Amino acid sequence: MLREPTRTLVAALGVGLILIGCARNPVTGRPEMVLVSSETEQRVGREEAVKIEATMGLADLASAREYVKRVGARVAAHSPRQDVTYTFDVVDTPEPNAFALPGGPVYVSRGLLALTNSEDELAAVLGHEVGHIAARHVVQRVSVTAPMAVIVGIPSAIVGSVSRSLGDAVAAPGAAALASHSRGQENEADRIGINLAAAAGYDPAALGRILATMERDELLHRETRRRTHFFDSHPATADRVRDTERHAATVTAVAAAPIAADRAATLGKLRGLLVGENPDHGVFLDHRFVHPDLGFSLDFPPDWKTRNQPDLVIGVEDVKEQPSFVVLSLSGEGDDPRAGAVADGMDEALAQQMKVKTVNGLPTGRYLTEQRGATLMLTWIAHGGTVYRVACAGQTSRWPTLGPLCERASGSFRRLASRDRDRIREERLVLETARGGERMTDLVARARSVWSAERAAVANQVDGPDAILPAGRPMKIAVSRPYQGKR
Repeated sequence: MLREPTRTLVAALGVGLILIGCARNPVTGRPEMVLVSSETEQRVGREEAVKIEATMGLADLASAREYVKRVGARVAAHSPRQDVTYTFDVVDTPEPNAFALPGGPVYVSRGLLALTNSEDELAAVLGHEVGHIAARHVVQRVSVTAPMAVIVGIPSAIVGSVSRSLGDAVAAPGAAALASHSRGQENEADRIGINLAAAAGYDPAALGRILATMERDELLHRETRRRTHFFDSHPATADRVRDTERHAATVTAVAAAPIAADRAATLGKLRGLLVGENPDHGVFLDHRFVHPDLGFSLDFPPDWKTRNQPDLVIGVEDVKEQPSFVVLSLSGEGDDPRAGAVADGMDEALAQQMKVKTVNGLPTGRYLTEQRGATLMLTWIAHGGTVYRVACAGQTSRWPTLGPLCERASGSFRRLASRDRDRIREERLVLETARGGERMTDLVARARSVWSAERAAVANQVDGPDAILPAGRPMKIAVSRPYQGKR
């Protein structure tokens, strides 16, 4: 959480705008109208890759990242499009996802890696994303759907006043790549991915298996999932898996030795993979948000819904109408709360009049305003060379009750106490060998897994928690341990 905002993919495409022209699709061979050249596409992809990695971060397990790069390079060598530089890496997000940026960058999440059970499945996913790049799906979507106002870089706030969906697209790095693909694009990328995987020596049926696993995982977490999933940007349809299986049956893989010799070797590349939330980004301990890297904590009102996002942490009152909220975010660098207020757009003369006092040993300034029946309390706090902003807002009619809650929340910002740091834990993937006659229910209990038997069954492609496991087969589970800090 709490990273600087970035510019956008669609706006960046506008910088490289060229005359509308006709190009030949490298996959279909058919002519198509595009707004960007191959050179611009690659430049934008490189720029967006920097932003994606700054906002999402990269996984901290070197063996997994190197493995993805090697498998990806092997698959991409067979792409029908070779005028781009394909790159592969693992983003630090727990939800199962994969996406491609224009011009070559491909990412899978560590959450998706935790669901893979073979090198073939990984190759199939990477091949699918290479297919989106080869067929220029991201550029097609921008070229066809983005109005000229967006292409030439009108700010997202203005675009959003006309179209909320377009405003959202302009407001996020890599948004065009993460937007939903059409059914036709998905089917095309499936076919390309299967063909590329087979040409690289992998089982063409593997894409169907990993799609089925991700679908099981989606069903298992549908009620609790809060961020993006593979099927958000890659829609699943009733016949998609059947189409995938039918196409795979027509393709024969070439003979080639895998990079990892077998399933055990593949899973060995994933041993130690972080699963679940990354404490490096801050975590909630009950209603207290703690950030071990930045060294602070903040208490949100009890019983409010909370969420940790890349650039802010938010608490929202659990009511249906006109909820109040508390938002923690960065204002900028410095040791003076007034400078943070100015950075947020406050008139400098007004900021200088703001009284600064010491709260919990930290310089703190506060500003209270009421407009159109709503009250906004802004608190700026300087800590460790950074000014943080705590914004709290609610209906003025309820402020006698909400005001004290907001004061307690903003007043709770303090240096991280050692007792809170000691409570932080992380979850890592480990391998446990199944014993004769053992069920997944038995294995997770014996190994003290933080995954349920149902979740472990999905991650290991086992029929269910009570299915008998093959003796000697390595199984992925997750265990909890004290937070080790950044590596």
